Amino acid sequence: MSSLSRTTGRSFRLAAVASLALAASALPAHAQLGPETYKATATVKTPGGASVTAPVVISIDRWTTDEERDKSVIALKAGGTPAVQNLLASMPDAGSLQLGRLKTPIRFARTLPVAGGKVVTLVTAQPVYYVGAGVPGATNPADKAGYSVAVVIFQVDAEGKGEAGDLAPAAKVKLDDKSGFVVEDYGAEAVRLTSIARTTAAKK
Repeated sequence: MSSLSRTTGRSFRLAAVASLALAASALPAHAQLGPETYKATATVKTPGGASVTAPVVISIDRWTTDEERDKSVIALKAGGTPAVQNLLASMPDAGSLQLGRLKTPIRFARTLPVAGGKVVTLVTAQPVYYVGAGVPGATNPADKAGYSVAVVIFQVDAEGKGEAGDLAPAAKVKLDDKSGFVVEDYGAEAVRLTSIARTTAAKK
C-alpha cells in the first residue's frame, strides 16, 4: 500500500499517487463518487512525548471539477500558497473538515483510484490549527505567516476503511521541479490519521 512519506523537519513530501490528484490524469469530476462522510482519529505527539488524539469528521459534499483543479495547479505554480489560497477562497465549499470542535470549509476535494481503493486529497482555504504554537519545548516557526491552508490526504480500501492518512492543520504548499506536491507543515510533529472509516454509502 502506498502511504505518505515524510522528510526531515516540518516538510513532508506526499506519495506520488497523491500528487496525481492534482494532475490531468486524475479521475474526471463526472466519474467521481457522490457525497461521502468519513470519521477518523487524529494523533500527534507533544514535545514531552505523549500522544494527543482528537476525533475527525470529513464531509465531502461535492468533488472539485477538472477546471477548478487546473486553475489550482496554475495558481500553485505561479504564486505558491498565497495564490492558491486566494483562488480556493473564491471557490464554493466542497464540504467540511471537523477536528474536535473546530469546523473548517473544504475548498478542494479530489480522489484517485489505486489498487484496492483510492486516495483522497483535501485542501482548505484557511488554517485549522497551529499545532504546538506557544507550547513550551515546541520547535515551531516563530512566524505563523504563510501557513495559511490545511491539507488532508488519506487512503482507503473499497469499503472506505484505512489506516494511512496525514493532516497538516496549518501549512504552506508548492509544486517541486517534478510537479510533486510538497507540504510544509507548521507543526513540528506530524498529525496522523488512523481508524479512517466511511460512514455514508457512496453514491454514483
